Amino acid sequence: MSQATPTPSRRDQILQALAMMLEEDSGKRITVSALAKQVGVTEAALYRHFPSKARMFESLIEFIEETLFARIGRILEEEHEALPRCAALLALLLGFAEKNPGLSRLLDGGVLTGETARLRVRIHQLFERLETQLKQILREAELREGRRTTLPASAAANLLLATAEGRISQYVRSDFKRRPTEHWKEQWLLLSNQLLRESPQPA
Repeated sequence: MSQATPTPSRRDQILQALAMMLEEDSGKRITVSALAKQVGVTEAALYRHFPSKARMFESLIEFIEETLFARIGRILEEEHEALPRCAALLALLLGFAEKNPGLSRLLDGGVLTGETARLRVRIHQLFERLETQLKQILREAELREGRRTTLPASAAANLLLATAEGRISQYVRSDFKRRPTEHWKEQWLLLSNQLLRESPQPA
């Protein structure tokens, strides 16, 4: 006898509905009233699970963080060289955005205009963590592989993340038609070929 798929909790249903509205109502400001209608409950029922719309957005951001950084942890365990690590991290970020269009609008940040400032701070901190991780990977390349970045590691990490962020912004701006992974393999090949060089050996 096959096991039944567990029914999502009401809290999860609310978050799934919010993510769907972010995808379908691109450019529109989401109201609690519209969200309640989408879920099929009253506004009061929504507030029993979340004290505010900001807390709903925050829960989605927490989901993004937990998903990305759990997978990044596995990447660091499985890959031991800098370039494959950076490649996998960036591919993860772009692939996650592509598979979750509604959440890509949160990553882009535009949907948070007019919302509480702490949400924009959370997204900023998420990208700061990603950039710090890239910078650490690149700095470790000199110790592990005897290779250093062509640019200072902080500038190189910023360039890599800014490129990925730009791809996500294009995806959102095109109403999810211009996929962030499109042409990425060729672009990564160009970036990675210029990223590291052999460290000079002491005389």
